Amino acid sequence: MYRFLFSSKWLGYLLLAAIFAAACVFLGRWQMDRRAETLAEINRVVTNYSATPISFDEARDEFSALDPSKEWTQVELQGTYDPDGQRIVRNRPLNGQPGYEVVVPFKLETGETVVIDRGWLPIGNKNPGSPDSIPAPPAGPVTAVVRLKHGEPQLDRGAPDGQLASIDLPTYADQLGYPVLTGAYGQLASESPAPADMPFPFPKPATEEGTHLSYSLQWFAFGVLMFVGFGYAARQQARNAAIDAEDTAEGEEGLTDSGSTVHSAAAAARRRPPVARKRKKATAEEEEDALLDAQGY
Repeated sequence: MYRFLFSSKWLGYLLLAAIFAAACVFLGRWQMDRRAETLAEINRVVTNYSATPISFDEARDEFSALDPSKEWTQVELQGTYDPDGQRIVRNRPLNGQPGYEVVVPFKLETGETVVIDRGWLPIGNKNPGSPDSIPAPPAGPVTAVVRLKHGEPQLDRGAPDGQLASIDLPTYADQLGYPVLTGAYGQLASESPAPADMPFPFPKPATEEGTHLSYSLQWFAFGVLMFVGFGYAARQQARNAAIDAEDTAEGEEGLTDSGSTVHSAAAAARRRPPVARKRKKATAEEEEDALLDAQGY
């Protein structure tokens, strides 16, 4: 009944179904991987974001090469800002609004220098391509609490003087001209003494999982439904073939029955005895002629 599945046409359909299902599985697993990354990020935020700050001595290695599990860890730093090394980072949207971020070198009491991102500024109306004003960092000794963040990759685009295309720490260090720890930077949480004017603080990262799980399940379901559809189409094809075969058999049986009836009628006709013909009554002339013939005339 299902021998048609081995035809080139149906094998082609099966191949297409397998390719589509494989693509669905790939996309479903990709969404699962993204979900795993999101859950790991949520776990880091929940664990580290509001934890008790650690000292720089404990975090020194992280500023050289940040362990991903230590991202968002709070660190307490003591030192002074270098306002001459301040830069603004371009194209930094916040809550759907374009703007900038302000990064400043922070020289620690231990002699090392790290980079602190002090916050966000909106696009200015007075000078295109820059904020209207950039709040200065506090002067003199400062105690800053920062959250550890990975540096960003270098972008293939330039930036005007005093600006950066991204928080690419090695490039920033080259501009400063003195050693800077480039394994991580600090996103400002608080500083003391607190200045009267400062950039907008950063909001807490979102801790919602998102739709990755539902999307992945949808892709897996699409892959299964492709084979379900193929099976349904094959079943319908088999049923239609069975109905066609039954109709053909009934037609042939009808023809056979009709031929048998004709044959029987012919045989019966051959078996009937011949019907004797009735002789017609002779006329007077015929009787007179017969009599003369008998007398020899």
